[in-house]
Amino acid sequence: MAGLVPHAGMMCLLDEVVAWADDCIHCRSRLPAPTAHPLADRGVMPVTALIEYAAQATAAHGTLRARAADGMGPAAGGRLVGLRHIELLADAEAVAGLASIDIHAERLMADASGSIYAFRVVAGVRDLVRGRLTIRTVAAD
Repeated sequence: MAGLVPHAGMMCLLDEVVAWADDCIHCRSRLPAPTAHPLADRGVMPVTALIEYAAQATAAHGTLRARAADGMGPAAGGRLVGLRHIELLADAEAVAGLASIDIHAERLMADASGSIYAFRVVAGVRDLVRGRLTIRTVAAD
């Protein structure tokens, strides 16, 4: 996964791409204990941290699309610039007991300036957080 997202080590939160198509991606992640999670605050991982999993899924999707288009990848860089319609459907206690989560992201719109994705982070059949995020395309460094 490290080659698909712009993070390394503990901040590379995704473990696998389960499936993807041109307009969507499904990823999975095993959750470390909250005390060991890189986004935990005083041993508690806030539910809002799950949004970072969705952002990384969109980065992986962009890289996979770029590789499919030109055989090389990675995609142009991107920055998370907006969140909308965020619904937090679980609390930190519920998330603390989870072994793994699934991340679903659907690309709703894309052009040269960026993309908008709808996302859901789920555990089994339970939605934990959902909403939309906007990614702005940035030039490579």
